[in-house]
Amino acid sequence: MLLGRALFVTRVLATKLERAYGKRARPTWIAVGRAARYCYLPFSPEHMNLVTSWVFKRVDAVLVPIARALVGWRVRPNTLTTVAFLTLAGAATAFAMGQVRLGGFLLLLSGFLDMLDGKVARQGGQLSRFGAFYDSTLDRLGEAALFGGIAIFFQRGGVSEVWVFAAVTMSMAALTAGLIVSYTRARAEGLQLDCKVGVGTRAERIVGLGAPSLFFGAGPEGLLLFGIISVIALLAVITVVQRIIHVYKLTRNAPAETSAAEPFSTFVDSLEKGSSSDRS
Repeated sequence: MLLGRALFVTRVLATKLERAYGKRARPTWIAVGRAARYCYLPFSPEHMNLVTSWVFKRVDAVLVPIARALVGWRVRPNTLTTVAFLTLAGAATAFAMGQVRLGGFLLLLSGFLDMLDGKVARQGGQLSRFGAFYDSTLDRLGEAALFGGIAIFFQRGGVSEVWVFAAVTMSMAALTAGLIVSYTRARAEGLQLDCKVGVGTRAERIVGLGAPSLFFGAGPEGLLLFGIISVIALLAVITVVQRIIHVYKLTRNAPAETSAAEPFSTFVDSLEKGSSSDRS
């Protein structure tokens, strides 16, 4: 909240400075003004989501007929959830063994299956609280395995020796921040608040890590993969801040709750359960 307000104030002051002095302003001040606006950008309401907000709407159109076919074949959504988890575990193993391209492919496949299981549940009328719980639990276990596998890759010589500590640290930071991103949504939905905003949701993490890994591998001396992990960790931290600001705005005028127990009202952790908007 304080960070968002500070960036907002800095942005407003810098903009007024540019308008007041125009071309007479020193280039340094103009640069400061522009930098302040770009720093504020991720925290502004109109930039609370990244590219996947429109990409996955198109993917959703592809998933619906596939889900209908699977329903006709009596495939259960929990079966797809299990297969998605095993695929993600396979991706973690591939990364740990140094097979980065294979790991990227399996990661993207697991993300596809993870979206598909929710579609099957909805199309087949098989939504359940256990299914939502099971899906989100395996998602968290899969992410832990994934970033753990990448950390093992770095530890086993995936990057030059001088970068090993930093690379392993960023892998753990990406894992920790990613889990907190998911928790913020779950906690907000436990309070009956919608909290799907953020530039670094699980969908972005899967696509942002899977696609470059598939096409380019780890890069020279593993530096590409190291850079991707660092960006994912940063985006996850930004997302946590975004969600804190978002929930604050939703609740600042609401009366205080007298009870700490909230009803299980919205399938609290149905994270990425097949809908383009269901992202953690």
